[in-house]
Amino acid sequence: MEFPGKRPGKKSTALEKEWAALKKSEARFVERQKEKGPSIINQKLDRVVPEKLKGTLDAAFYKAFQLVFEKGGTVINKTYRKEDGEYRQKLNAYAAGLKENRKNLKAFSKQAGVSKTKNLLISGVEGIGTGVFGIGIPDIPLFTGVILKSLYEIAVSYGYAYESEREQEFLLEIIKTALERGGELAEDNERINRWIEGTGGLEEKKVLMRKTANRLSEELLYMKFVQGLPVVGVAGGLSDCVYLKKITDYAELKYRRRFLWERIAAGEGAWSRG
Repeated sequence: MEFPGKRPGKKSTALEKEWAALKKSEARFVERQKEKGPSIINQKLDRVVPEKLKGTLDAAFYKAFQLVFEKGGTVINKTYRKEDGEYRQKLNAYAAGLKENRKNLKAFSKQAGVSKTKNLLISGVEGIGTGVFGIGIPDIPLFTGVILKSLYEIAVSYGYAYESEREQEFLLEIIKTALERGGELAEDNERINRWIEGTGGLEEKKVLMRKTANRLSEELLYMKFVQGLPVVGVAGGLSDCVYLKKITDYAELKYRRRFLWERIAAGEGAWSRG
């Protein structure tokens, strides 16, 4: 299912080089997550975290997704200048159309990187602020909103909309997969790649909302418990930023793959697939 790369007897194009670089970045992401297991802190907290907290977190994240998808889009759009992002993306697309060199192809990921940095700062302030006051679970709608805002801005950077059911399924699959490990991560990463290439599908939105909520609650269970403790909760609040970085790093890889694949597919007649 992978694009073959360099064509025999011909110098690699900028697009081929970017595709090869993307595959290496994706492989590094998957490899880093391959052997990771529960942290020592989480193992110790396992003895004191209430059993019902997992179910509470599951429900909170699911309701947060419902809220943001159904009513939060308008609010999120007011937190950043979407028109500016679309304008920059169109300029980048025009430049890449005139000259498809690596600098112009990288401009899209550079734009996405600016959005990632800004939203990580927002998440850090939000997480620390709620942690100082011992707010754990009640900050979940806010944190979920920051996650989706970050992914919306990355989507815009590459010229993709995010309002449709299809696009929201893609976003949910990205969030869920970014937090997986080992074989599960490798399998779902391939599922996303097949969807990008048009050779596979994703599960329906409600199913993905449940699975993504479950994945988030499993990852943040212990930190949200700590975050609910006044002052000490700062440590738990910082976890919001850590997980947001992991999600946005993976999202940028998948949107970049989607963007490059579409350019590859447009000229695929001259190339054979391997």
